[in-house]
Amino acid sequence: MSPTSSSVTSFTPPPLELPGIGFGTYKLRGADGREAVSGAIELGYRLIDSAYNYENEGTVGAGIRDAVESGAATRSEIIYTSKLPGRYHRRADALATVEESYHRSGIGPIDLYLIHWPNPKQGHYVEAWNALIEARERGLVKHIGVCNFLPAHLEVLEKETGELPEVNQIELHPAFPQVGALEWNAAHGIITQGWSPLGRGAALDSVPVQDAARAHGATAGQVVLAWHRAVGSLAIPKAAGRQRQQENLESLTVELTDDEVTAITALGTPDGRLKGQDPATYEEF
Repeated sequence: MSPTSSSVTSFTPPPLELPGIGFGTYKLRGADGREAVSGAIELGYRLIDSAYNYENEGTVGAGIRDAVESGAATRSEIIYTSKLPGRYHRRADALATVEESYHRSGIGPIDLYLIHWPNPKQGHYVEAWNALIEARERGLVKHIGVCNFLPAHLEVLEKETGELPEVNQIELHPAFPQVGALEWNAAHGIITQGWSPLGRGAALDSVPVQDAARAHGATAGQVVLAWHRAVGSLAIPKAAGRQRQQENLESLTVELTDDEVTAITALGTPDGRLKGQDPATYEEF
């Protein structure tokens, strides 16, 4: 049974602690997706990232249950993330959607719940944020954050509600390093997570990445994931296969030099977004 509105109490969340890398689940569905999630947890992943719009919350929840039942991890060790879609930013819709996510996953309170996009032209993201605060107070979720919010959007949240997100998950990769956003988030105590962290391979063949890969005996993908860690971005790569899951996890052992980090960051351009999805204008429902 899920928490109800009658259980609303004042709640201050404990500090959010996250591992050095996450596991993305976009397009992982059905039996294969379930196996990929449970396998990732068995290898050592503890941050599992899903979303209402991925249409796989049930699959991911089943994979988490499998891993817990096998003894690969305890439920308390796993941080499960889901996200609120833009079409449900109104308070009642948002709360019902969080409840739906809660029931779909079937693993108890959701550890981290994010607003997927601000959808500023619709103008309801503050209402959605208030709904997530209420969902946390009701015990449906433990921690709350956002995705793709610009500093201007975050400033509005703080002004209107007095509370900033714990996490801001943004597009971030060597072609679009988001240095300003990283600095703003860090200055305001917000954890930056990077989606599409490998940039769909755009920078893997670049000279700085290849040079670092040779220097550290690592793959190009591992170098880019190590770069994320060095600049303060928590990467969330997706990998269905066990070999790639292991490879990504082993990026945690790669330590780049300051010069290597600078050279990879210099690959970025202001128009480096993969699909031009600027949160100032782009909307997703």
